[in-house]
Amino acid sequence: MFTSPYAPVVIPDESIYDYLFSDLTEAELDQIAIVDGATGAPTSYRTLVSQINRVAAALAERGVAAGTVVGLLCPNIPAFASVFHGILRSGATVTTVNSLYTPGEIQRQLEDSGATWLMTVSPLLAGARAAAHAAGIADDRVVVLDGAPGHPSLADLLATDAAVPDVSIDSATHVAVLPFSSGTTGRAKGVMLSHRNLVANVQQARGLVGVVPEDRVLALLPFFHIYGMTVLLNLAFKQRAALVTMAKFDLTEFLRIIQDERCSYVFIAPPIAVALAKHPLVDSYDLSSVHTILSGAAPLSGALAEAVATRLGCRILQGYGMTEASPVSHLIPIDAPEISRDSVGVTIPNMDCMLVSLETGEEIPLPSEGVSGPGELLVRGPNVMLGYLGNDQATHETIDADGFLHTGDVATVNAQGVVRIVDRSKELIKYKGYQIAPAELEALLLSHVHVADVAVIGVQDADGQEIPKAFIVAVSVDAVAAEVLMEWVAERVAPHKKVRVVEFIDVIPKSASGKILRKDLRAREVAGA
Repeated sequence: MFTSPYAPVVIPDESIYDYLFSDLTEAELDQIAIVDGATGAPTSYRTLVSQINRVAAALAERGVAAGTVVGLLCPNIPAFASVFHGILRSGATVTTVNSLYTPGEIQRQLEDSGATWLMTVSPLLAGARAAAHAAGIADDRVVVLDGAPGHPSLADLLATDAAVPDVSIDSATHVAVLPFSSGTTGRAKGVMLSHRNLVANVQQARGLVGVVPEDRVLALLPFFHIYGMTVLLNLAFKQRAALVTMAKFDLTEFLRIIQDERCSYVFIAPPIAVALAKHPLVDSYDLSSVHTILSGAAPLSGALAEAVATRLGCRILQGYGMTEASPVSHLIPIDAPEISRDSVGVTIPNMDCMLVSLETGEEIPLPSEGVSGPGELLVRGPNVMLGYLGNDQATHETIDADGFLHTGDVATVNAQGVVRIVDRSKELIKYKGYQIAPAELEALLLSHVHVADVAVIGVQDADGQEIPKAFIVAVSVDAVAAEVLMEWVAERVAPHKKVRVVEFIDVIPKSASGKILRKDLRAREVAGA
């Protein structure tokens, strides 16, 4: 077992609202909390806290309380922060929904989470309303933040004169958020994260990340994703920095916002690093305000990290985690330039880790020198989830009797405790930081009249990005074209889940028990490369 090289931190026993906002000073209340990247409009911490409290009061007035689950389907706009923390302040639970989801996917999450309210914005209302109706949520419980006929709006909530509810919760057991994750395999499951989980992860990571009040932090990473939720909506606010929101990625707008708003700390996923390293448009903007870029959500190569750092003249860090760990478990600290950028750094405080052999399950010891052999990474700490909602079996398969979360990722560790992720034993595909469960795409494709059998794996595209590829056994020769199948899938899933390559084969390799032999398909890819 190995732990953090940093001393343990004290984790306050309080709600995420109290942890983030209860100790704001008068001077801090007048600092900028959020800037709308599209318009430049600022929101102070004083206004943000006022809006959070009014949202909480308005929801409580309408019967929202502990035990209520509220869906939040919204891009990165300033109102997201007020509503997200307002829901938590009311004692309710937030389930954040991917803004790219189809109505069917939204409906499934609403039903699986037990949500009885949904908050969204007018551009997403058509799909949101269809999903809400299918899930039994009436229009008076579908809040359209920017307003729509027949629905309450954010302005309606903020107009309340009701008292802020007096909420008493057990921070260690009260579920604050329910993001959905496929975990190590299978259909997405609701990850129960307590207030203490969220508080702990910010407290564990804040000193290593190094965001300070003077920073203007670009909030491009989606708030609905645990990465954006923890490092932007929570950590950046705790550090009294200013968040600069960006509703969706566009390279020109991304560069403009950094330049015009003088963003200094930028959190990204690896595909953006590719653009920063290679795209000629980067040279047309003044990015000199950026002192640090931190990449997470998917592996970043050391060579790409160095290319970005050299081009922009900034430091670049990498982190690692998973939704089930709130999410951060490892990162390269801001003051550790000696740590290789193709690693994920060191274990954060208050966590225990171990590597176990994939063959024997035995622990792989921390080496006295050099680098260990590869093994599955296990992590344990106060940021590890309570479990999967309504799925004890999956919980027990993921968190063992000793409290270790089995990540499904294969790693090595050196004598200094620096961890490198080298492979994944799990089958999830990570496309631009989003998780894609092959089983979901396989089940969908099997429902197509011309598909007899299918297997989906992740393959590398020309830029080194992992993409879903489907190996398909058609019902007959020339029964259907690859382009037709890809278009058919695209109409039924969120954009990041689209199958991007199809190869027709005669038979899907399977074990005697019927399990798809993905390793054989990967070997086929290597042989054909």
